[in-house]
Amino acid sequence: MKRICRIAWVIGMIVAVLLVVLTGASFYMLDYSLSPDPMREDADSCYRQLYEDYPETAEWVDSLRRKDALRDTFLTMASGERHHAYYVNKGSQKTALVIHGWRDQAIKFFFLGRMYERELGYNIVVPDLHASGKSEGETIGMGWNDRLDVMQWMQTFQTDTMVVHGVSMGAATTMMLSSMQMPQGVKDIRFIEDCGYTSVWDEFDGQLKEQFGLPAFPLLYTTSLLCRLRYGWSFGEASALNEAAKCPYPMLFIHGNKDTFVPTEMVHRLYDAKPEPKALWVVSGADHAQSYKTHQAEYTVKVHDYLMTIK
Repeated sequence: MKRICRIAWVIGMIVAVLLVVLTGASFYMLDYSLSPDPMREDADSCYRQLYEDYPETAEWVDSLRRKDALRDTFLTMASGERHHAYYVNKGSQKTALVIHGWRDQAIKFFFLGRMYERELGYNIVVPDLHASGKSEGETIGMGWNDRLDVMQWMQTFQTDTMVVHGVSMGAATTMMLSSMQMPQGVKDIRFIEDCGYTSVWDEFDGQLKEQFGLPAFPLLYTTSLLCRLRYGWSFGEASALNEAAKCPYPMLFIHGNKDTFVPTEMVHRLYDAKPEPKALWVVSGADHAQSYKTHQAEYTVKVHDYLMTIK
């Protein structure tokens, strides 16, 4: 009897230790995945990176500043937090919202803002997502709650024609948004997703294997549960695939065929799930979020032609 009690005690201790380790690992993974860039408000370094990667944007930004046309805009979201976006008004009835990626901020995506404003004649809104840039918040939303904030930007800057164009996490945000009811009065709404993931679960599952050599069970399950308890959403719920499947609006899918961070196979699942109208461009030789940089002229033409097609 004493031997049985001793074995039960040992087993109980092992289980308790494993639970403590798993709980600690879950907190670590969640904080690691959703913590914002500690330098998120360092605009100077973002401009330096922007000008290094896209030198043509320097003259464009300078010209906007000389005309006082690059406006800082703030909105109070439903959460009560104050969010920020850059806005350029060309007096057009066409507006593009450019949505940035994970641990990024709006400035780094001015290269797309320039494309829309200078090359395509759109007003532009480039928001800092939750916990990014000048927007308040303590955790990254991975697109799920961000879609609600982007909708508020759309309603604020509504015009006859609108396009939402996101890259990486911004692309997932775009797809998650695409199933929602659009603002009344918008006559033509289109979506462009560039290298977005199918779901937060799928992306974290892949990174868990790639970076740590770990399977999804049990850590991904417990971390998703912790996210639900702390922030109100789970990794599986935050599914671009599910929302794209319900989207009735035109969507252009763009993905580099050398992308391993968000594997290229994801875009084919997303494209297959999305009902018509839709279009797909798999970019030869492009790594993650590099399609515009490596194929700038072709990228601009593809976007232009897609926006000009009749639904």
